[in-house]
Amino acid sequence: MLAATTMLLAQDRIVYVGTYTSGASKGIYAFRLNSSTGKTTEPILAVESSNPAFLALHPSGRFLYSANENANGMLSAFATGEKLMLLNSVSSRGAGPCHVSLDRTGKWLFAANYNSGSVAVFPVGADGKLGDASTVVQHSGSSVNRERQEGPHAHEVVVSADNQFVLVPDLGADRVVIYRFDAAKGTFAPGTPAFVKAAPGAGPRHLAFAPDGKFVYVLNELAASITTFRYENGSMNELQTISTLPADFAGAKSGAEIAVHPSGKFLYASNRGHDSIAVFRIDSSKATLTAAGHAPTQGKTPRNFAIDPTGAYLLAANQDSGTVVVFAIDPKTGGLSPTGQVVQIPSPVSLVFASP
Repeated sequence: MLAATTMLLAQDRIVYVGTYTSGASKGIYAFRLNSSTGKTTEPILAVESSNPAFLALHPSGRFLYSANENANGMLSAFATGEKLMLLNSVSSRGAGPCHVSLDRTGKWLFAANYNSGSVAVFPVGADGKLGDASTVVQHSGSSVNRERQEGPHAHEVVVSADNQFVLVPDLGADRVVIYRFDAAKGTFAPGTPAFVKAAPGAGPRHLAFAPDGKFVYVLNELAASITTFRYENGSMNELQTISTLPADFAGAKSGAEIAVHPSGKFLYASNRGHDSIAVFRIDSSKATLTAAGHAPTQGKTPRNFAIDPTGAYLLAANQDSGTVVVFAIDPKTGGLSPTGQVVQIPSPVSLVFASP
């Protein structure tokens, strides 16, 4: 068990870790992070599951959802706790689901199916169980990178603060697709505009809203860059594009995750290949980015990372070295310093902080 001999402190949060299970991993793992000291506990296997690569926590904190990233895509619902209890599983209505998220009410779950290039919406019951899809939308399109952009690859679904729109970065089609979301019916309708284009070959992967909801930052995987947009009522206007890599880096590049600090002052992005977290300062008036350095993740292939809700720590999941490394965040500069806390988990892909 997690710290079985001690009581759960107010500063402790359970961190759930989604993984790939083709190797030593058996499913979803869990450990605790003390947000006051930065100390971690030894991980446990919270539940066995097949390739539960990406996780999402219900707004109530009572349920956890996973995208089981297999050819025959599935989504799984769990009751939370130190051990997770499977509630049910449903088809993701596509192949290779790589992302799940929830709307603001917690009544709908969104899934992005990477391999088949589709998105779907699922009702969430009061008991946390998932119903059959209420909406499935198939994307189309391709772009200049024939190895990675031969067809559509929906990579994420992010809901706006007002719960009226969802944004879907499509790596294969080089666009961010915009849908109007009907929270009464669980349906999507094309936005106006229906999408914004990325630079050819950029490969938009993930995005993050500014805390005030007025700006969107899109991480381009293939270009290893971030594009800043002004956002208003489902409309996105481009302001800036900036690299996530040092100017002299000539190796393989692949952006993976992006997050805005809770203060709204800093933005972070992970670089696979360079094996780093890029740090940016956010201009308080223009919301544009200024590069502020890179922190090596002390491992290989940083896939996902997560900032603890207090804003004190950033946890980086190094997929190919099987480690989750804890960094302290400097509240003045946004800089990252390794704390020495390293959690050993095979093939970690995503991190979710549970409610206290």
